[in-house]
Amino acid sequence: MTPVVSVIVPVLNEAGVLEATLGAVAAAFPEGAIEVIVADGGSHDASVALAGRHACQVVSAPRGRGPQMNAGAALARGDVLLFLHADTLLPPDALHHMSMALESPRVVGGGFRLSIAGGEGSSARGGLGQGALRMVARGANLRTRLTGVFYGDQGLFVRREVFVRLGGFPPYPIMEDVAFGRRLKRAGQVVLLPVAVTTSARRWEREGLVYTTLRNWLLVSLFLLGVSPTVLVRGYRPHPSPGEGG
Repeated sequence: MTPVVSVIVPVLNEAGVLEATLGAVAAAFPEGAIEVIVADGGSHDASVALAGRHACQVVSAPRGRGPQMNAGAALARGDVLLFLHADTLLPPDALHHMSMALESPRVVGGGFRLSIAGGEGSSARGGLGQGALRMVARGANLRTRLTGVFYGDQGLFVRREVFVRLGGFPPYPIMEDVAFGRRLKRAGQVVLLPVAVTTSARRWEREGLVYTTLRNWLLVSLFLLGVSPTVLVRGYRPHPSPGEGG
């Protein structure tokens, strides 16, 4: 049986990318198989109005990916929760692959493969080429295959009852997705789907591929070694919004 999916999108001033994301969500799910909840952290642009035009449910929450996603999950009625960054596009066959994976009662959740798309003409402007971005995505997908832990920009999905049992995302200023992903892996089988979400390259284009990649690896490694997220966040330039990929 096809599950009803609650798609939860944390936003903060994401009007520039949210239209495309919500359009891809609508294209991936038939009517009746989905509800979309936009969890706003205090946007002062047109994000909330845009969500309303797409008939999304909007909830206000304290700023931060973890609190915003938890607030959205608290309102969700679907069998499955899908947490999606505001600059990440679902593939059109997302529901099919999620449904196939969840046919096994052992599967508690999972995520999509990652692809990264630069802006049009980014290489010509001195930005990152698609070859470099493909290398970053391949590294992320290999990391997931080896560790079984999914990051937020991979479109993390989880059975709702499992999410509730695990207590949702921890109230960390950073690494809330890694912490939850580790708990999810211990709760049961997780699945890396054979299709990819496409996330924006804006983070890498703005901060530089080498710097961003090495910094992220270092922060994750330190977190896994036990360094507190409240300490790690001091060395992390915050995203302009909780939905931005990177």
